[in-house]
Amino acid sequence: MVRQAVRDVRTAPPPPPDEPPADPITAAGHQLANDLLASAHKIGELMLDVAPAYLSDTEATEILTLLCAQIGENLDHGHAARRYAISGDRRALHGTVL
Repeated sequence: MVRQAVRDVRTAPPPPPDEPPADPITAAGHQLANDLLASAHKIGELMLDVAPAYLSDTEATEILTLLCAQIGENLDHGHAARRYAISGDRRALHGTVL
């Protein structure tokens, strides 16, 4: 239910452009970045399932520490993915995932 509400309020990362770049290496790089962003968004939704958006990072840390340990994710990456799922802003991942 929480996941559906998050999807209703926030949008997933934008789809890739219709026309991929002409250079195959650049196109592969774009695809890799889009895949990373999509997976970070999914991880962020998972983080929001257990630590809703109304909790601050400090309040969510205890809960996210347990979840991140169980799924093998770094806590900083978990917080960044959660912020990305809340805002949809790629800058939330700067220095952690991308």
